Amino acid sequence: MNELYLMVTITDRNKTKRYMALYESCGINVTFGMAGYGTAAGEMLEYFGLEQSEKAVLAAVVTDDTWKEAKRGLERRLQIDVPGTGIAFVIPMSSIGGKKALYYLTDGQNYEKGEETTLKDTKYELLIVIANQGYSNLIMDAAREEGAGGGTVLHAKGTGLERAEKFLGVSLVREKEMVFIVARSDKKHRIMKAVMDGAGLGTKAQAVAFSLPVTSVAGMRLAEADEQVEEEASRAL
Repeated sequence: MNELYLMVTITDRNKTKRYMALYESCGINVTFGMAGYGTAAGEMLEYFGLEQSEKAVLAAVVTDDTWKEAKRGLERRLQIDVPGTGIAFVIPMSSIGGKKALYYLTDGQNYEKGEETTLKDTKYELLIVIANQGYSNLIMDAAREEGAGGGTVLHAKGTGLERAEKFLGVSLVREKEMVFIVARSDKKHRIMKAVMDGAGLGTKAQAVAFSLPVTSVAGMRLAEADEQVEEEASRAL
């Protein structure tokens, strides 16, 4: 079985079309893109041969076989190892919310669904929800109903909308919001189900959700303490 990864690419915005063309030739459908800018200090930029320019951040779901093919193309065709060209990396995924979203995100790749990633025993996971702009409150309300804490919202643009409309049978808008939620692994499935039930592809939010394993966390101690008090109180009843 092929493992699934979130592939993230960061490059100058004026090189985006070259990366998109390469990924398309590998059967990769870039899901969304974000605008950014470099923040490295002047001496660091000079050391790596970089310029402080506007950046594009591209994200796609890939299998390990697809990543190997894309990596060869990045090195040979785009010469990504040359300083100032860009960077691409992959993060193992834990799960994707719903079969339709899974098939959409892996469309064109040879993937057979099996067990979750070997990092499935991590205590926390990062839930990423991509939805139409303006529905982040709806998503967070659904997530909080199942024990999620706060979330962080980023703005992004969807890509390949014509393919998505044909594949999913729904019309998608380009303006997107990404919601990042760090949650305990034992609550992940309930939170993702609540989000997909309330804001999934069958709703106006048209959300897609997936999760990434988190190996270590700081800043959740008070939340853990509150949960422990609640658990002890429920056992005492």
